Amino acid sequence: MLQKLQIQNYAIIDELTIDFSARLNIITGETGAGKSILMGALSLILGERADSSALLNRDKKCIIEGVFATDGRNDIRRFMEEHDLDAGEEMFIRREIAGNGKSRAFVNDTPVNLEQLRILSSLLVDLHQQFDTLALGDTDFQRAVLDALAGNATLLGAYQQCFRQWQEANAQLRQLREQKEQFSSQYDYHTFLHDELEEASFKEGELEQLDNELKLLGNAEGIKTALSGVSYQLNEGEQPLVQELKRLVHQLQPFASYHPALGGLLQRLQSVQIELSDIAGELEHVNEGVQFDPKRIEEVSERIATGYRLLKKHGVADTAGLLLIQQQLSDKLLAVLNIDDAIAAAEKLVATSFAAAQEKAVQLTTKRKKQVKPLEEKVNALLQQVGMPNARLKVELQTQPVLLQESGADKIDFLFDANKSNRFEPIRKVASGGELSRLMLCIKSLVAQSLDLPTLIFDEIDSGISGEAARQVGIIMKGLAQQRQVISITHQPQIAGKADAHFFVYKDVKGAAVRTNIRLLTQEERIAAIARMLGGEKPTAAALENAREMILH
Repeated sequence: MLQKLQIQNYAIIDELTIDFSARLNIITGETGAGKSILMGALSLILGERADSSALLNRDKKCIIEGVFATDGRNDIRRFMEEHDLDAGEEMFIRREIAGNGKSRAFVNDTPVNLEQLRILSSLLVDLHQQFDTLALGDTDFQRAVLDALAGNATLLGAYQQCFRQWQEANAQLRQLREQKEQFSSQYDYHTFLHDELEEASFKEGELEQLDNELKLLGNAEGIKTALSGVSYQLNEGEQPLVQELKRLVHQLQPFASYHPALGGLLQRLQSVQIELSDIAGELEHVNEGVQFDPKRIEEVSERIATGYRLLKKHGVADTAGLLLIQQQLSDKLLAVLNIDDAIAAAEKLVATSFAAAQEKAVQLTTKRKKQVKPLEEKVNALLQQVGMPNARLKVELQTQPVLLQESGADKIDFLFDANKSNRFEPIRKVASGGELSRLMLCIKSLVAQSLDLPTLIFDEIDSGISGEAARQVGIIMKGLAQQRQVISITHQPQIAGKADAHFFVYKDVKGAAVRTNIRLLTQEERIAAIARMLGGEKPTAAALENAREMILH
């Protein structure tokens, strides 16, 4: 709900503040007094582009601020959370325009861009100007009208959940089929690579071990010569080191008790002698194990060559890399065998989720069809009341059960015939601005209790009507305002008489300057204003009495 509108330095408005009623707010005034200027200022905080030419004084900023009550609405709360904006019971929207044409927008003192402002304002205000195409021609709005009248909110939510499950299942099925196509195109090649690695049958760390073995085999003769020489020097040379150490131990042993250091040194010599004796034995053992085997060299060389070729082919550095490639290829080949089962399961899920969505779609269609005729009859009756006796609305509902959409299987179009020609065309193509506004008023008055409508603003909805038709428009607006805030600019006294708050726009001359201003009329001022609308600048007693009657009834 728009609680307050403040305007500074805009067009011929110096500064003014409007405190709106929560119900039916009527704005009247002489032609040219500035009613359209008010709508222009309001449109700025609703996201319209700014024009510096609208500034009254270019040395000052133009500031438009609206204060809205959010009424705890969930859609507004979600918007504020998604855009990291502070939320509260009240919302302040401000638009500032500098003399150079640059403009800034703020929500609760946080800067926002125009697109964010437009989205937010669409949740707060529904502005209908005389030549707007309106949401009335929008398919989503038309469907929402039928669903509101049918009480489809819960059913539509359940359908949309099934619809999303079906879409997700379809996406998964497409992905599996693409994988199968990809797998199939590479299956033969992957099989060849896998069989090649499986045939090679490398063990973990094998290539590294073979490389070391080949180095040993290639140097076997030199290794044996060195081992034999060292072993001979230790045990069998002209002066074997083991025997020589043994002799030295015997030479020192008789004197070990005469000097404290000799005992320790003697033990160390004995340890060296024993260690060299063990080393000599180990050297002989190693020597026996080293054999020059040309046949084995050939086998190992061939094995290593096979391994190096595969390492290069697969771009890996060791045996572990080859074994990983082999496992990956095995997994891919296994996936090819298993993907048909996965596709079959996905196809089953697609079928069941589609059937569930289709069942809900049929229920939606049935309930929507039941509302078509009552909606046509009620709207057409209201159209006669608001001065459009020849106009008729026709609701066209086409069902395509195999082409499910986010909202169901129905294509809904509101068709309009303004002159009983039986040539119904889509509303957006044939209805004039005034016809659209009155048609929208009729429809929204029917669904006001079911749809969470924002503040409704009608700019000169009374174009082309008067008398009883205008009175009926006022009655409908009054009823609509019981559920939602309504703001209307009008020239019709019959509509002005229904106001909960009546604002009068006027021009105020200050020296050589003309300024637009506005004030909330008292009861007596309302009677006088409506009487002037009925009978001219100097209303008669009859006009005053008639005006009083309009206000009281």
